[in-house]
Amino acid sequence: MNRLLRILPAALLLLFFALPALAATTLKIATAAPEGSSWMTAMRAGADEIKQRSAGRVQLKFFAGGVMGNDKSVLRKIRVGQLHGGAFTAGSLDEITSDAKIFSLPMIFRNYDEVDFVRSRMDADLKASLEKNGFACFGFAEGGFALLMSEQPAVTVAEVRGRKIWIPEGDTVSYRAMESLGLSPVTLPITDVMTGLQAGLIEVIAASPIGALVFQWHTKVRYVTTTPLSYLYATLIIDRRIFDKIDAADQQLVREVMERIYVKLDHDSRQDNQSASAAMAKQGIKFVDPPAEEVAIWRRMAGKLVDDLRSEGAFSPVAFDRLQALLAEKRADGKAAAGR
Repeated sequence: MNRLLRILPAALLLLFFALPALAATTLKIATAAPEGSSWMTAMRAGADEIKQRSAGRVQLKFFAGGVMGNDKSVLRKIRVGQLHGGAFTAGSLDEITSDAKIFSLPMIFRNYDEVDFVRSRMDADLKASLEKNGFACFGFAEGGFALLMSEQPAVTVAEVRGRKIWIPEGDTVSYRAMESLGLSPVTLPITDVMTGLQAGLIEVIAASPIGALVFQWHTKVRYVTTTPLSYLYATLIIDRRIFDKIDAADQQLVREVMERIYVKLDHDSRQDNQSASAAMAKQGIKFVDPPAEEVAIWRRMAGKLVDDLRSEGAFSPVAFDRLQALLAEKRADGKAAAGR
């Protein structure tokens, strides 16, 4: 008994120091963002802050550059517990909530004023939808408008007809959108786009200026068509099956840090795209404005596809109708302001 009394305090002390290690959680998160990009720099800084402020109880381990596969592969690995989260383009989250893609529908937005007006009123709804369907969401960060980029001009329907354009794997809406505009979609993982451009497997890409610069695709194009094809935005999600097991205070810490980072990424993206456009222009890439009549044709074709998608139930009619109502309100205000 005396021996037991002697070793009991030591055992309790060892258990006390072991508790933080036993309670530690490492969240494994995949993303296509390349190492060294502003996105990865920001997210890794957030991971460092969370680790430090949680005394190591919560750690975020990032797998960058698409090493875990495309978005569909990453989601599958999250489902089986191989990964715990991912940074996705929001349009690729169809199997979680179909409403995530409504901001990325072809030619739905005409300018950033419309984007800001709609997102200020609908971001919270999209976030709530992801949370309801089993994922902690930390907000949305703008990627910019996807623009046509190619070696040859692509400003008219005739010029793009039949040309091979890259589409991310699994992005069925973009595939159908490019078909509707007369292009020939070619699906490739994002990691193979440069090889596709070099080998002639694809002739056209639709990307934001910052995306083209970060992935070095701009070295294979000479023309950029300035009409926005679709709006790109991203989100970080973590499976709530593991996130909800973290201590409540640490959950709040992760939300505080990563939501702050996504707000900053969202804010900085627009200026980053402007700077990227300027850098591309300085390297001799030409930014071309299509004739108004061609833009009108493209919008009609895109509108027809969106109508088809709505009738097929590709997204919630309630969310889409709200988006359309907000756009109508914004455009009416714009016309009224122009008439004053």
